[in-house]
Amino acid sequence: MPRPEVTLTFDNGPEPGVTQEVLKVLRSENILATFFVLGAKLAEPARRRVAEQARAEGHWIGNHTMTHGTPLGLLREAGAARREILDAEKLVGDLAHPDRLFRPFGGGGALGPHLLNQEALAVLREHKMTCVLWNAIPRDWEDPEGWVRTALAQCLAQPWTLLVLHDLPTGAMAHLRAFIAAVRTEGGSFRQEFPPECVPIRRGDVIASPGSYVSPA
Repeated sequence: MPRPEVTLTFDNGPEPGVTQEVLKVLRSENILATFFVLGAKLAEPARRRVAEQARAEGHWIGNHTMTHGTPLGLLREAGAARREILDAEKLVGDLAHPDRLFRPFGGGGALGPHLLNQEALAVLREHKMTCVLWNAIPRDWEDPEGWVRTALAQCLAQPWTLLVLHDLPTGAMAHLRAFIAAVRTEGGSFRQEFPPECVPIRRGDVIASPGSYVSPA
């Protein structure tokens, strides 16, 4: 059986106190990850300093919308999706990865046409951004004590997992080191790159059929 590879990503931060502890664990375990941050949080100087620390330590910073309020595929107001993406991207600023990484709000982690609307797709293409999805959601926000078992099972079920965790004050990240140890016990390893099948748009080029993640309206 092939040894699993795991790419760690963290959504919805930066969160002072929590994100720094995540960075401490990643540093000690020699793992690089990606943090998909909320624009509204980056507007606060203390939170931006945490993102700056992550970037300085070699982690990638991506855009996870401005407010994380409604999946973009469900927005009907003209200009709303554009603002959600570009207002956040402006705040990410020079912290951005060269590929201008963007992750849509999944509304609980599901994949589907609720992720983007046609306006959002046009913005990503126009600004040559890279859309990064996922193939594993252990729902750590919902199960802060038991998510490690779920995540490990997801990682062992496929050769390369792009895992979504959340650096939020739920207590879940207290178990991050235990998860890393469990993956390595199974012969697994960690890498920063993304599985190609989780990147349907790369630098503005649409690679995967948009029907599976873009609403028709």
